[in-house]
Amino acid sequence: MPRGLHLLHPLYLLALLPLWALALWLARRRARDGAWLRHIDAELLARLRLRGSGGGRSPWPLVVALWTFSVVALAGPSWQRQVTPAYRLPAAWVIALQLSPSMEARDVVPTRIARARFAIDSLLSAAHDARVGLVAFAGDAYTVAPLTDDVDTVRNLSRVLSPDLMPEHGARLAPALEKAARLLDTWKGHDRQIVVLMDGVTDPARAMMTAERLHRAGIDVNVVGVGTPEGAPAPNGNGGFERVPDGKIIMTRLQPAVLRRIAAAGGGEFVTVNQLPLLIDGLHAAGLSSLGRAQRAPHVRLASWLNDGIWLLPLILLLGALAGRRGWT
Repeated sequence: MPRGLHLLHPLYLLALLPLWALALWLARRRARDGAWLRHIDAELLARLRLRGSGGGRSPWPLVVALWTFSVVALAGPSWQRQVTPAYRLPAAWVIALQLSPSMEARDVVPTRIARARFAIDSLLSAAHDARVGLVAFAGDAYTVAPLTDDVDTVRNLSRVLSPDLMPEHGARLAPALEKAARLLDTWKGHDRQIVVLMDGVTDPARAMMTAERLHRAGIDVNVVGVGTPEGAPAPNGNGGFERVPDGKIIMTRLQPAVLRRIAAAGGGEFVTVNQLPLLIDGLHAAGLSSLGRAQRAPHVRLASWLNDGIWLLPLILLLGALAGRRGWT
């Protein structure tokens, strides 16, 4: 085990400053008391002093020692480490991001797709030791990142996703759920979650049946709605807006009722992007419920410094007993 003396709580040493200031003041005061011997007989001066203020042993050396060792013990001197195995919660999250042209709508600032990327970043930051994967979907679904504990790589991949990367427009959720389920099938843990970020769906019936089937298989489907019910002009993917034959611009609106039913069928939660912290709290609660099934991480070890200040306790107790003994102070 690596060794090297250092302090776990060095700020406690600041408590020595008032001690040293008090000791210096008492020493100077004792020196001034000696000036009375030039004017008063030593035997008479001893009788004039209050009991305990004159001859005999001074308690201050013991007090100084007791205080010093107590402060050093509180500062946590340490010179050895303890190595323990690490454990990982059996949790796996797959994030599914809709990349339809409608995700470029601006009814949320700056755009739906930008807000979805921010939400993914928050989810990845909250994943802690859960494995994460990433799926993108529109007319079809594609695996962007398989299940991994390399959260930074997944974060970097999510930042470059945009609707213009997809070869086919659409908002078919069922293929995305099936793709995410195949990723989760490689993970044998008990806590398996799918988090979908989307504004709407073009296959609600099939998506609902797929979500229900996954829930029965032990996979929860959670939906994060990105957008507003009021909506915004629907981008067409070519820099313009979708229009009906008479030229009127089509509005794209969030479908909260449909998305809520899909999440309910999947045994998960539906939240809007502004309510994402509520979903994160729920995912953490699901992970804590499986804490008893935590799995050992085979290649990870945790090294922590031991607090060796406890070895000063016998000396502190001895000094305390001497300071309280009659005739010693």
